[in-house]
Amino acid sequence: MTTPVKLDAESREYVTSFARGLEVIRAFTRSRPRMTLSEVANATGMTRATARRFLLTLVVEEYVAFDGKHYSLQPKVLQLGYSALSSMELWEVAAPVLQSLADRLQETCLTCVLHGANVIYTAKAMSQRLVNIGITVGSSAPAHCVSSGRVMLSALPEEELDAYLDALEIQVFTPNTTTSKVKLRSEIEKARGQGWAIVDQEMELGLRSVSVPIRDIHGAVVAALNIPCPTSRLTMEDIKTKIVAEMLTASHEITQGLKQGM
Repeated sequence: MTTPVKLDAESREYVTSFARGLEVIRAFTRSRPRMTLSEVANATGMTRATARRFLLTLVVEEYVAFDGKHYSLQPKVLQLGYSALSSMELWEVAAPVLQSLADRLQETCLTCVLHGANVIYTAKAMSQRLVNIGITVGSSAPAHCVSSGRVMLSALPEEELDAYLDALEIQVFTPNTTTSKVKLRSEIEKARGQGWAIVDQEMELGLRSVSVPIRDIHGAVVAALNIPCPTSRLTMEDIKTKIVAEMLTASHEITQGLKQGM
């Protein structure tokens, strides 16, 4: 159990320079992915000289890139949070593929990464339906009862999967939630063998989900492509015969896009 730490900016244990370095990293956002020195200084409230020192340190440590005028975050920065993400380029490549899949299937499409015992939703594409699944980017769900979690757990080395299952305290959300760790392992191994997973109303009644892995250029699973769908709209057979093949193709397109971007 983690012991709470009572600390403020006036504490002797508080490292101001480290905190300000993190502030520089946080200054980069979706709306401003590339900034000049002056823009970073303005965004953080630092002097140009101070911002420059932090930026140059981050460049040396390979967390930030500099093209002579603009600074931008490097993929290495993701190691600070979600080590499962191997490249920010993944989301740039995935976005149009995700939207194309959502348009084609008329279902909400998402990508997820594994973070501890949870999955975190990292991207979303909505269909043209009036009602779409209300999962938001940045939200999370327990990995044990969602298809994306099982797909990504299936890619873990055996010792890591063992450690996950040993530490797991299974939350029960519906009468369909798998409560046996033996059965859960079996479902994870099934996902590993067939290359996809379906979960039927284990997180929420009336909602099924199907996921396939997304691989990087080296073949490692770095994320999952996920489609949640109401039980009234798609049967289990529909998912297996119509949806899975489309998702596997989309996942392959993302991997190929990463290769072409090298």
